Amino acid sequence: MDNKTNTINKNVLYIIFLLILLAVVFTLSLAFGSVAVSPVKVVKALFTPEAGAASNAIIRTIRLPRVVAGLLAGAGLSVAGVILQGVMNNALASPNTIGVGSGAGFFVMLSIMLFPKKVFLQPVFAFAGALVATLLIFAIAYFADASRITIILAGITVSSFLTAGINLLKTLDTDISLNINSFLMGSLSGVSFGDIKLPAMGIAVGLIFAIIMARPLNMLGLGDEVAGSLGMRVGINRFLLLAISSFLAGCVVSYAGLLSFAGLIVPHICRKIFGNDARLLIPCSALLGGSFVMLCDVLSRVIFSPYEIPTGIIMSFIGGPFFMYLVIRKKGGRRLHA
Repeated sequence: MDNKTNTINKNVLYIIFLLILLAVVFTLSLAFGSVAVSPVKVVKALFTPEAGAASNAIIRTIRLPRVVAGLLAGAGLSVAGVILQGVMNNALASPNTIGVGSGAGFFVMLSIMLFPKKVFLQPVFAFAGALVATLLIFAIAYFADASRITIILAGITVSSFLTAGINLLKTLDTDISLNINSFLMGSLSGVSFGDIKLPAMGIAVGLIFAIIMARPLNMLGLGDEVAGSLGMRVGINRFLLLAISSFLAGCVVSYAGLLSFAGLIVPHICRKIFGNDARLLIPCSALLGGSFVMLCDVLSRVIFSPYEIPTGIIMSFIGGPFFMYLVIRKKGGRRLHA
């Protein structure tokens, strides 16, 4: 059996493991919280609900929308991270580290302030904010030296500016400031199917387009000159990929707030396992990303039960040390090929 066959068999086993992990974490997320429900009752509530059962109301009405929201958030942010790291050739790029999430958050707050009753506009504003932030960061890096450090510094600069804008809106509108803390920290508490209906469709479409654009993403990893010599229209494809990444991040931010680090941690883990081929990296990152956010969310519910903390705090506790590790790691200065 040759090396290629061994690699394929190994990847198949890893994918099966990711699917099993997703199913296990999904079940645990439905079972645990301020009130624990046995896995057997979870399955019954999903497939053969008993009329009037308290566990049925807890699982189907409260926890199921929240768990689905976490799965979608993890998948969207992780794939957005894969795209950003590939397009920018930067291992430290992710929606939160370069300010894309802040851009989406600022525009969502702007939509809440200007159109408080038009909730359906929030995903649109979130996408617009994420795209503006991404293009601004990319433009700064392009007109500078386009190095890895320049991109991160540009992201920090843009993020600081947008954070100042968020604080300004909080100051100007006291109604926003009273209800925005969970949004700024990233939280899935109280999410309903109505809240995620439109963003869920957007994330599904974004994931499909990301898979379709996997080959151009691989070609960009070869460098602009090589990609151009192979007949690729570099500028258009780079813009399309950035738009997809921004769209995914914006859809997540519109209902989950500023969740952090999923788009940084998950692509790195999957790249270690599956390599740099985006055709495999994108769907596998979506699977692991969904499990990661669901796991962080269930931890946010059980660590200080019966009280709960925002999911974004747990993700930051995990992602902060991971980010520092990437910064100080010697290999972090090498060029990334996605």
